[in-house]
Amino acid sequence: MRDFGALGTVMVMTTVETPVTLRERKKLRTRQALIDTAITLFGERGFDNTPLDALLEQVEVSRRTFFRNFRSKEDVALTAVKQLWDTYLEVLDGIEKSGPLADVFLAAMLTTLERMDEDWYRRFPLTLRLIADSPALDGYTLRHCAEVQAEIACRLDGQNRLELRLLIEFFVATWRCALDQWLPDCTPGELPALLRRACSTMNSALSLEA
Repeated sequence: MRDFGALGTVMVMTTVETPVTLRERKKLRTRQALIDTAITLFGERGFDNTPLDALLEQVEVSRRTFFRNFRSKEDVALTAVKQLWDTYLEVLDGIEKSGPLADVFLAAMLTTLERMDEDWYRRFPLTLRLIADSPALDGYTLRHCAEVQAEIACRLDGQNRLELRLLIEFFVATWRCALDQWLPDCTPGELPALLRRACSTMNSALSLEA
């Protein structure tokens, strides 16, 4: 079997952020206020125990404004998770896909983590704790993850063959194991190393005997 942790010669294309207008900056500030307040409020009161109106009251925005930015209460709570996977898909599209796909998946996530800023690294662990404490949010997260996995499969192979689906499942499971090790300290610089270590042990894990 191929070493899951060997990167080989994987190249990544980067994107350049474009400036935003004053109106766009105001929208971004409102969106950011909703995200930050949601994480704090849900963390204090519990996601399931906090109605959407409580969030809107805190930020002083209307339902109309909220639904211009997010589809649901779950959507705003999972902003950090969705930001991660949206960036991952973007990076995956720009990667030179040569050699083992396992290497490509790992390289894409390592590049994705490099693109995440301090604010994301602050919100992501809080989001993971919200998910762990809310069955409803956990179910929503699982559905989102399944959608991402299907998107990866479609982008790489139109036939969605079994081997590719299994490889994607293995990588996502490895990512989750790395996150389990990362919590509760959540030191930003440690996550890439934990992911590399988890991927490098996949072969030995698959060879375990009863």
